[in-house]
Parts: sequence; C-alpha cells; structure tokens
Amino acid sequence: MTRRTALVRRPGPRLAEGLVTHLDRSPIDVDLAMQQWESYAAALRSAGWHLVEVPEADDCPDAVFVEDAVVVAGDLAVLTNPGAAERKPEVDAVEAVVRDLGYRVARIEDPGTLDGGDVLKTGDTAYVGLGGRTNGAGVQQLAGHLASVGLRTQAVTVERALHLKSAVTALPDGTVIGWDPVVDWPQAFPAYLSMPEEGGAHVVDLGDGVLLMAASAPKSADIVRSSGYDVVTVDIGEFEKLEGCVTCLSVRCRG
Repeated sequence: MTRRTALVRRPGPRLAEGLVTHLDRSPIDVDLAMQQWESYAAALRSAGWHLVEVPEADDCPDAVFVEDAVVVAGDLAVLTNPGAAERKPEVDAVEAVVRDLGYRVARIEDPGTLDGGDVLKTGDTAYVGLGGRTNGAGVQQLAGHLASVGLRTQAVTVERALHLKSAVTALPDGTVIGWDPVVDWPQAFPAYLSMPEEGGAHVVDLGDGVLLMAASAPKSADIVRSSGYDVVTVDIGEFEKLEGCVTCLSVRCRG
C-alpha cells in the first residue's frame, strides 16, 4: 500500500437529491460540484497523496461522502452500517477496495449503526458521535474493533450537527477545533479551540504541517496558520449545501 493513500468517490448524477438534516435544501449545481471535487482531488495529489477511486454509485446521491462508509485505523478497515437506510448500499464497493489494499476487514452489524463521519481519531482515542446516524450498539462494536489496533473509544453526544466531524475535527497536535453553535460537548476534549466560522471546524491533515480547509472559512484559516501550519483551501460550496465538509470527501490511509 502506498504510504499516503486516499480513497475518493466521484459525485454521481443524483447528487442534488442527497440527504439534508440540519439545513434547508438548496439547489445543487452538479457540474460545479464535479469541478469542485476535481479541485479537491488535485489538492490531495499535490500534497503527495495517491488517490484510489471507489467505483461510482450513481443510485446513491450521497456516495461522494466516502468517509461515511469505512473507518480505517492501522491495518484495520471497519465497514460501517450507515444510519440512513438510503446509504447502506454505498458500503459494498468500498469493501472490495480496502481488501485489495490489504486491510483486515471488520464490519458494523445490525442492530448497530455507524457513519464514518462520526469518528474522530486523534492520538490514541477515537471520539465517536452518538446521535442521529450512529447508535450505542454501533459505538460498542466499533470500540471492540478499534481496541485491536490500540485505540480507545469515547462516545460524544451529537445533537446539533449531522455528524461529530460536522462539528469538530483535530489539528495534528491534538487540539480539537469546532464551531460552538453545533458543538454539544466541548468539555469532552482535553484541548478545544473555538473557530469563528462553521467551515472552520474542519481540517484534513495532509502531512508535513499542511492542512486542507474549505475556502468558506478564511478567518479560521488565518487562526490555523497563526498556530504554525500551512493551509491549503478549496471551494466545496456545493457539498456544504448537503452538510458535507473537507473531511468527508476522502478517507486518508497511512501505511
């Protein structure tokens, strides 16, 4: 497996039908979304990531948010059981890809549900959002799987956002950053830093001190830069209309 491999999945023709939970539905320009996806993919490649495309799932409007289908840690890939019934078919093609990459494979089974966007790994801890898409049985199953790669699991309440990582992500030093209006429990994290914009709650660690952020959060990007990181920004506005962010458009795998 390439040292820095990222799984991605192209947006499909039904993207505009994607689920929205905490936002009012807005028109989606599918052509613009494809251009934004291409720019996102290019940013990963420019940072030295090898992209592996999961086969498209044209009947699944939300399949572009590939992070929700699998949780990768160490040599383990945990296939999820999405909390929205419409999204369950997204997982099968991801299984074939992670097996080809050489991962051990585990699976979240009914009655457990889990979306990968609810899993924030930092240090030796996996914080897991317990809310609309992930239930207690899913958290318990994931905890058992992640223990095999040395990660402990802590459940975190999620009521104000679609997923935990819709509200918070982590800087490489372990500081969790979030947008306060959608963070239910900031005290769950040993170090927490508030961001001034919703899109500023999301960073993708590209390695070597470089972070990827959304162009919709320039003030937050400046704060992150002042902490000593280089920041690359991309416009993902069409995906933000569907409650997407920079983290959910890829699964970063480190061999």
